[in-house]
Amino acid sequence: MTPHPTRPLRIGPLEVDPPVVLAPMAGVTNASFRTLCRRFGAGLYVSEMLGARAIVENHARTLQSAEFGENEPIRSIQLYGIDPATVAEAVRRLVDQDQVDHVDLNFGCPAPKVTRHGGGAALPFKWRRFESIVTAAVGSAGKVPVTVKFRMGIDDDHLTFLGAGRISEAAGAAAVALHARTAEQLYSGEARWAAIGELKEAVTSIPVLGNGDVWEASDATAMIDQTGCDGVVVGRGCLGRPWLFGELAEAFAGRPITPPPGLREVASIMIDHAELLIAQYGGGRGIRSFRKHTSWYLNGFVVGHEVRRRLQAVETVDRIKELMGRVDLDQDFPAEAARRPRGHTHGPRPVKLPHRYLDDPDALERLSPAAGLAVSGG
Repeated sequence: MTPHPTRPLRIGPLEVDPPVVLAPMAGVTNASFRTLCRRFGAGLYVSEMLGARAIVENHARTLQSAEFGENEPIRSIQLYGIDPATVAEAVRRLVDQDQVDHVDLNFGCPAPKVTRHGGGAALPFKWRRFESIVTAAVGSAGKVPVTVKFRMGIDDDHLTFLGAGRISEAAGAAAVALHARTAEQLYSGEARWAAIGELKEAVTSIPVLGNGDVWEASDATAMIDQTGCDGVVVGRGCLGRPWLFGELAEAFAGRPITPPPGLREVASIMIDHAELLIAQYGGGRGIRSFRKHTSWYLNGFVVGHEVRRRLQAVETVDRIKELMGRVDLDQDFPAEAARRPRGHTHGPRPVKLPHRYLDDPDALERLSPAAGLAVSGG
């Protein structure tokens, strides 16, 4: 791979070097996973998406998700909301209580239970509401930088990303990030990086980040080369591969890429991950939170159906060790596995929207409170 030294990313007062951001993923990007990823390489590691309304209402589970590890250098939280006043109050609380160093606003969630009420990836179409939410968040954040993440639009006939980028820039956002798919695409097909380049041309005074199909370090450098974007957001590509952040750090520093770990080292990383989750949540919830990661870690390795099945129901770390001891650990990482999609792969699917939602983008009709429920990182 050609050396590709890159300048650090500046988000307000924060320097992010290398210019890599971990995308929020529900049930994944908790403090344990962020800690594990950060061991391999620096960057900006964002929390799971949290509902602004839940923070304002002091929802215990949400507040627990807003907690950070002792050594997290940048406390980064992604918020989701549909009401400007609620988002403003949530940001104000987080800032006043010194709980956060960076706030990211999510407008990329394509889940039907959110878009059918006009929230998530559907919301930027109602540009006045979108503008009021971003403005309210920036106004409450003070010196804490606010960034905005969104998709290309509802579908190809209702693209909103250029307008969303310009509105965010004018409202005082510190950066914007584009998942280069529409809500209709969900997670199917290929991300359309050309849209990231269009956004970079439209938004000139703040950084533009690209998201979508960064499976390997070469994808990240290619995205920057092709689009001119200032940094990359990594989501599904790091599932079961936290060492990807080390590869990204090497690529952006212009160093040779370290070969990926073989199964013996992957098994050790799995144990570390499980122990971190148990330390964070306790034995029961911690090990249950780990189970879904096993299929991602073992993607492409020859381990056998029975071991995979039992790992999906594992109850202790010792059981993980015992099961992994049954397989041949002297396997190299299968090269083809790096590009296999992980996590969500469904789509395309027509977007569920409120009745006649697309009639008037200028309308400020009242949205259902159900649209404020946190579902997915988008």
